[in-house]
Amino acid sequence: MFKLLTHNDLDGVSCGILAKLAFGKKAQVRYNAVGGIDKEVAFFLEKGDPETFLFITDLSVNEENEEALEAFHQAGGRVKLLDHHKTALHFNRYEWGHVEVEDERGKLKSAASIFYEYLIEEGIIERRAVISDYIELVRQYDTWEWEKQNNQSARRLNALFYLLSIEIFEEKMIERLMDSEHFYFADLEKEILKMEDEKITRYIRRKRRELVQLKVGGLFAGVVHAESYHSELGNELGKEYPHLDYIIIINMGGRRAGFRTIHDHIDLSEIAAQFGGGGHAKASGCILTEALYEQYVTHAFLIEPLHEDAQRNRFNIKNAKQGALYRNGEGDEFFLHPIKESRWLIEENGHHLDREFENYFAAEKYLKRTEAAWLARDEELVNYLHQNRRY
Repeated sequence: MFKLLTHNDLDGVSCGILAKLAFGKKAQVRYNAVGGIDKEVAFFLEKGDPETFLFITDLSVNEENEEALEAFHQAGGRVKLLDHHKTALHFNRYEWGHVEVEDERGKLKSAASIFYEYLIEEGIIERRAVISDYIELVRQYDTWEWEKQNNQSARRLNALFYLLSIEIFEEKMIERLMDSEHFYFADLEKEILKMEDEKITRYIRRKRRELVQLKVGGLFAGVVHAESYHSELGNELGKEYPHLDYIIIINMGGRRAGFRTIHDHIDLSEIAAQFGGGGHAKASGCILTEALYEQYVTHAFLIEPLHEDAQRNRFNIKNAKQGALYRNGEGDEFFLHPIKESRWLIEENGHHLDREFENYFAAEKYLKRTEAAWLARDEELVNYLHQNRRY
């Protein structure tokens, strides 16, 4: 028999799908949240069949279970832990551990892609185009590579996963991977996903008005409370407010927090690790601890949400040669305008700041971080230019 303990997201469930394709009815699969894996492992080591081959994918265990798994292995037990999170790299010191964040070419891994290659190398399954197509979509979504490549199929696959129950998704994918040459979405799924995209757009539009800016440890975070569409929400808010280093999404009901960033200079796994969590550089998560609550909920409570930039301007637009006007919640006005040699200045209420910026976006970033300012409407720019004799 084979027992697989894996995560309950798309990447982890795809490992379960691979296990059932590889081992059929001999595979016992249990899907776990991050906080539930250690209880499952401890139960297996205490009550499970010692002849069963234990796989752990897309999750890592605590120190106590780490030592117990090594003792189980030394006693002749069969176990393999396969993961792709940087916070799990220390498991590579064990014969039963295989953690790989990226390959030799720098291509990021997912748990499902690692498990797939393992099964092929062990001669358990054969490489097939349809499975490879599916696993690549999972990998791209889980590593956020889909966003760079604009691979909407990867995003839609994750959306479909959350629209269906795990059991139905698993059943549909196993059937499709067994009977098809290449991966596809059924016509009904396409219609459902189209409606879901519209729903996500409305949800993000509403949540965008609730985002709070908070400075934490020298970095600027955007704090928002949401129960759904964390990945899509974090990605869109990150692009809408690029001056923020990362977005943190608080789920009070689920007692969890998710971190998302679009920037390469931020490693969110390090931030999440401060609160007992982990994950990837651009997408991580953790349980909502008292320390995290104090930092990101209590401190943010009295701060007004960020004001959105004006959306329908024709004249007061970003990076315009004539300059652009911003306002803040205190009623201050900030005029960004270029000077010679492509340098930019900020004029605050008619007086220049004693600082130059190398381009428009550097000036805007400084302004949004320090003043939480927003792009004003066209008519406000006209009034400003008139009052300051700039016409």
